[in-house]
Amino acid sequence: MSPEKTVDLAAHPLTAWKGPLGLPDFARIADDDFKPAFDAALAAHEADIDAIANGKAEPTVENTLAALELSGQPLERVSSIFWCKAGANTNETIQALEREISPKMARHFSAISMNEKLFARIDALHAKRHELGLDAETLRVLEKSWKGFVRSGAKLDAEGKKRLAAINEELSSLGTGFGQNVLADEREWALFLDEGDLAGLPDFLKSAMAEAAALRGQKGRYAVTLSRSIYEPFTTFSERRDLREIAWRAFTMRGQNGGASDNTKVVRDMLRLRAEKAKLLGYDSYAALKLDDTMAKTPKAVHDLLDPVWKKALEKAAGDQKELERLAAGAGSNEAFAAWDWRFYQEKLRAEKFAFDEAELKPYLQLDDIIAACFDVAGRLFGISFEERTGIAAWHEDVRVFVVKNKDGLERGLFLADYFARPSKRSGAWMSSLQSGYKLGEGSTPVIYNIMNFAKPPRGEPALLSMDEAKTLFHEFGHALHGMLTDVTWPSVSGTSVSRDFVELPSQLYEHWLTVPAVLEKHALHYRDGKPMPKALLDKMLAAQTFGAGFATVEFTASALVDMAYHARPDAPQEPLRFEAETLVGLEMPDTIAMRHRTPHFSHVFAGDGYSAGYYSYMWSEVLDADAFSAFEETGDAFNPELAERLRRNIYAAGGSKDPEELYTAFRGKMPSPEAMMAKRGLA
Repeated sequence: MSPEKTVDLAAHPLTAWKGPLGLPDFARIADDDFKPAFDAALAAHEADIDAIANGKAEPTVENTLAALELSGQPLERVSSIFWCKAGANTNETIQALEREISPKMARHFSAISMNEKLFARIDALHAKRHELGLDAETLRVLEKSWKGFVRSGAKLDAEGKKRLAAINEELSSLGTGFGQNVLADEREWALFLDEGDLAGLPDFLKSAMAEAAALRGQKGRYAVTLSRSIYEPFTTFSERRDLREIAWRAFTMRGQNGGASDNTKVVRDMLRLRAEKAKLLGYDSYAALKLDDTMAKTPKAVHDLLDPVWKKALEKAAGDQKELERLAAGAGSNEAFAAWDWRFYQEKLRAEKFAFDEAELKPYLQLDDIIAACFDVAGRLFGISFEERTGIAAWHEDVRVFVVKNKDGLERGLFLADYFARPSKRSGAWMSSLQSGYKLGEGSTPVIYNIMNFAKPPRGEPALLSMDEAKTLFHEFGHALHGMLTDVTWPSVSGTSVSRDFVELPSQLYEHWLTVPAVLEKHALHYRDGKPMPKALLDKMLAAQTFGAGFATVEFTASALVDMAYHARPDAPQEPLRFEAETLVGLEMPDTIAMRHRTPHFSHVFAGDGYSAGYYSYMWSEVLDADAFSAFEETGDAFNPELAERLRRNIYAAGGSKDPEELYTAFRGKMPSPEAMMAKRGLA
């Protein structure tokens, strides 16, 4: 479709979804379709907003709040497909358009949030909200909508609004650039090896590295890439210390290699603009702005959680390092123990203490079996089922499509899953939606997707996962369930539209069911003979669950503390990477452990605004999830039907329809303390 041609949004494949199962007809969508469709959809949304803002009738919930929530549906459809493709199967055309669209979208939504006539109508409703006889969900949506306008600058003067709009536009462009730079570094780096370089590597890793090399035009060789699914097992098993160091340095230096993909200046500018934005909106810091609408509320509350965990984690890691140094010395190493040695000797220590290693588990953790385990647990807890439909085109040929059904057999929505790493996909794992579920207006059924980056096996071989990867699969599927089980009226509180430090509860909680013995006994089957994981191996694996807690907690908590340090100050550091280093020195960070996400590739925090001043939320939610699962353990039944129904109703189905503390208390009867989380991590 040429850009000059008028776009009919009622018939365009990006906005009129006429593919199988009501999906977009991906076979009819070309990269060149996005720009004209975006332009037409943006114009249509502007017209929707003008009609609401300029309405002559007195503001009502129906003609203002509901109209606003249902406005811009063509734009939502174009955007959902575009951002999915930008993350999961990008190319130069999509990346160029991303750089163009990001600031345009920021400009568009800034104009809406600062539309004086529109805000006046919302403000009028908000002023008399207690006189309108609203149900609890509608009242919450009205209050959140009003606060969203205020936090987006609706009460600023003309000069302030203009400056805030400019800041938002620039931040959007910088966030896009940050993510593209990280992807470029990950895509362009590979360490090609030959058979003689593979000492210590298990067969599953050799297969994945062979496939990665073939994808990069080096068939017959082996590639170490910066995908965690290859990098982490390589640094765990490779006996070549020199190669482990090369891989570690490449992994930790993503986004900081000089040249066009270096993120140093991007981060500096983002931090400066965020600090200015907070001040403009009347907050002491950007963290204060971001935390205002969370469970934590303040940076102090975040530190009250993180600081004691950090102290315990440092003690545990220091004790573990002495053990690892003992093993290294026993193996004849004369080198000072370094960060690229940690995973390697930690695996040796695991074998010594528990008489097994991660490679023993892999044959029992076949991707298809772990997917089946996810579905089985969802069926036992919530009564839903999944039916795969083949031959349906999506954004890539690897995408799998499932119809989700309720207990009564009626369709609930769709679940799409894209499991394998490729150069066109950004790293990590995530959940999102092509369409959310709600009842307002004509209603909408959820179309939810998961993205993973597992190493793709050679054709005909099974994809085998590590235990961490299997947990990641369960984690992201927990997010997907939050979207699929949603049962709310208003779009803005559907599914995962909850505070940042509550959104990880459904995902982290779901991880617990992976290691329920009954689940492993049924689904952890050897890929060759189908036999279940031997009880002895299962017992050793369960006994070792908290092994390595010092390392894992230090690398995570360091990232959360640095994120908070950047954003809790009233200004921005002139040299962010020096500030990162100084912060870590102040924290007494061991030089043998790297942050899980160093600043130049900390996509959670800088590739957009998602987890800025919010990376702590994984641990905040972990306090909740440890306590929540203990509710099931206390009954002696991991699938207790009464608890499962309370969990479905108050956590997975409720979205953001109520305050998260109210929702959690309705499920559990009380708010938790951090002790259960500390015990779960092996730090108590």
